[in-house]
Amino acid sequence: MDNHVALTACIAEAQPLRYTPAGLPALDLRLEHGSRQMDAGQARDVKLAIKAMAFGTLAERLARQNLGSCFRFQGFLAMSRNGKSVVLHIQDIQQD
Repeated sequence: MDNHVALTACIAEAQPLRYTPAGLPALDLRLEHGSRQMDAGQARDVKLAIKAMAFGTLAERLARQNLGSCFRFQGFLAMSRNGKSVVLHIQDIQQD
């Protein structure tokens, strides 16, 4: 089964860089996306906000970015620790 997401979005919020108990850099983000998509033959404006997280050198790189910076994020979806929302686990970014 595949679980791969590619999303162009902007950094709306970023928590301070933290470290896991194993010493790995970790960053929690909120990303925002807006676009026009075709749905059942009709154009539809789509807006969304999603929680995201990154680890390692990617977390360090994202922690240096300004709010509003936009990227093409790639990763996978998982439940949050509390099981109440979905989180995008970022594995790669490309400048938009």
